[in-house]
Amino acid sequence: MSGNISLLVRAFLVYVRPVLEYSMVVWSPYLKQDIMKIEKVQRRFTKRLRGYRHMSYVDRLAKLGLPSLELGRLYLDLIYCYKVVFGLVKLNSIQSADLFELSTVTATRGHSYKLYKPRCTVNVRVNFFACRVVNFWNSLPDFVSFVSLYTFKRSLMDVDFSKCV
Repeated sequence: MSGNISLLVRAFLVYVRPVLEYSMVVWSPYLKQDIMKIEKVQRRFTKRLRGYRHMSYVDRLAKLGLPSLELGRLYLDLIYCYKVVFGLVKLNSIQSADLFELSTVTATRGHSYKLYKPRCTVNVRVNFFACRVVNFWNSLPDFVSFVSLYTFKRSLMDVDFSKCV
């Protein structure tokens, strides 16, 4: 990656991505049209870089070392879930037990911090943070470390989430 392109990508990451990722834990798009509209911003930016025009979007992201915005939302959801489960964030008037309940089933594969998924019948509730993140959280592989937030973040980087979204 040339110096000029790396500066442009850095500027995009500093000035544009935070706007696109703002409050995504509270509101994460679930309709395909909304996901595509938000992703279109990054898609258009990467396509306008010199030498990247004729590459596919996935190839452009791989060459630039950028995740898709959808994968970024999943990654940040899991980090926020970790913070809630382990009491690292203060939720005003809400206890972490109100959002998540640790699963009582211990004879399952994977990590020991599995969450109970409440039954959700309304579309709004299904896409609420506490419901949408549980399946991804419970399917984290064994090698993900829950020792500290730092090790959790580092071990998440080794997980292939491309099959999840």
